Amino acid sequence: MFAEVPFQRFLIGFPAVGIVAGFALQFAGFDAWVDRVWALSTAPVLIALVLDISRSLWRGDFGLDIVAALSMTAALIFGQELAAVVVALMYAGGQYLEAFAEGHASRQMTALLSRVPRTAMRHRNGQLEEIAINLITIGDRLLIRQGDVVPADGTVSAGLAVVDQSALTGESVPQQRKLGETVMSGSTNAGEAFDVTVLRPASQSTYAGIVRLVETARRSKAPMARLADRFSVIFLGLTLAVASFAWFWSYDPIRAVAVLVVATPCPLILAVPVAIVSGLSRAARHGILIKGGKAIEMMARIRSLVVDKTGTLTDGQAKVVSVSAEEGFCPDDVIRIAASLDQASKHIIAQTLVAEARNRGLLLSIPTDVVETPGEGICGEVAGQRAVVGGVRFVSSRLSKTEQFSDQGRSASNYPPGAIVVAVAVAEGLAGQIILADELRAGIEQLLDRIRRLEVERIVLATGDRWDVAETVTSGLPIDSVRAELTPDQKVMVVLSERKAGPVMMVGDGVNDAPALAAADVGVAMGAKGAAASAEAADVVLLVDQLDRIVPAIEIARRAKFIALESVYIGIGLSTIGMIAAAMGYLSPVEGALLQEAIDVAVILNALRVLRDPM
Repeated sequence: MFAEVPFQRFLIGFPAVGIVAGFALQFAGFDAWVDRVWALSTAPVLIALVLDISRSLWRGDFGLDIVAALSMTAALIFGQELAAVVVALMYAGGQYLEAFAEGHASRQMTALLSRVPRTAMRHRNGQLEEIAINLITIGDRLLIRQGDVVPADGTVSAGLAVVDQSALTGESVPQQRKLGETVMSGSTNAGEAFDVTVLRPASQSTYAGIVRLVETARRSKAPMARLADRFSVIFLGLTLAVASFAWFWSYDPIRAVAVLVVATPCPLILAVPVAIVSGLSRAARHGILIKGGKAIEMMARIRSLVVDKTGTLTDGQAKVVSVSAEEGFCPDDVIRIAASLDQASKHIIAQTLVAEARNRGLLLSIPTDVVETPGEGICGEVAGQRAVVGGVRFVSSRLSKTEQFSDQGRSASNYPPGAIVVAVAVAEGLAGQIILADELRAGIEQLLDRIRRLEVERIVLATGDRWDVAETVTSGLPIDSVRAELTPDQKVMVVLSERKAGPVMMVGDGVNDAPALAAADVGVAMGAKGAAASAEAADVVLLVDQLDRIVPAIEIARRAKFIALESVYIGIGLSTIGMIAAAMGYLSPVEGALLQEAIDVAVILNALRVLRDPM
């Protein structure tokens, strides 16, 4: 698509320069050269058009470009070179606008699946070597450093793995994997470095499988015809009938040429891409990147919405939702003690608690004598007192028997599914507990209600997270169906099954959402924080991390489509009147071309209304 816009810009130059050159030659008295220049200026556009029509017919596509080719050819055959070059200019201009509409958003996209790891650190003969991932073999032992993406499926062979699988499974909370437990490729190391023994090559890994699903879903996605082409058969038939009648009735082929020139579907060729480009530009001002005209046309017809949970309905990361303090402590004390000690830890939960303390404006102490048990908890001195922060079992094991948790069960049953419980103890006495959870985005219920009012008949949650977490999160929301514990290919099946109600929009942000985004009629990716795979597979990317942008996206798409159709109907109506006048001999081919130019200006001005907010 990037190559098409420069080509169309180059092509439009021939008739534009040719018209100016022809009139300049006429003014200079070289009349004999004028028609030749106009004919030569028309030829490149006509040749490109004929080649494009041939390719389309070979694929079984039938469009209105045939009328433009007929009008230019007839005008050249019957000596109406000026009319031919004017039609060529209008057609090339419309093609340029359409190509620009398709490439408008894609220029800002990153390379496909940029998150895929390219190299890995392999243990070999007592040393580490960096190798390309295609050289990884079964049994290799790899070092996964902090922040690395696991390149191949394997088992933990050294250290404790704390991995962020949110992009793969939808689980917002980092997961621990001990010696011998499996780690999926595509997971991110959120803790200290650990070793993995490879179970299968990178090309056969979980992550590679997701990439293949994206490619398969894209190939299976039904192509959508251009909006203008839907009118092709009827309008072409009408044009040929009127032109044939004019020639038969008057015995004058020039009348047929005039009919064809007036009938050149420039209102269709121009109005639709102008409205689409205007819609793309207006959407971009709202932080919505729509990849071309087909996406914006389909978005206007959406009837079902399939939405992911983690990072879409929810914020995508654990946050402090409540703090319980024991006697002698207040919630801020509990946060301050935990965050002071956690300054010495790189664990993602520790970093969350430190950020929470800073947001509350708490003054943190410098920890000393710190000892961390990876994945379980941390001990140390805080302001002269011994403090322990970590999981319930870890902290409980370090309390005196008289200070054990008074309600061991509450950590398992009384907290929301998927919540993280962080216990805090000081001087062998319990100070309190901090509850972290991935919460719903603010105003999500009102947002779903607004989407309902846009004629979206079904809203479905499709997540890789656990059933209990999914059901708790969606309780009270206007959602028709909840599907949980889904693999990427199962998400694709959910999208396909929802098509019975009409075109489907899928919204997600993780790598595991990419196949479903590619399979949906319109895939929408949360581009601000989402994976590159999902952004690449999607038709629409929300550049700001706000789900409510879906509403203006649909509204803009529907307004763009409505105004495009309005312009088309106006243009066809005026062109039909012009065809009748030309058939009756009231318009010459050149006058018909000029009338068509006036119609073009009218429909373009109308299409540009998409840029304005509705009253």
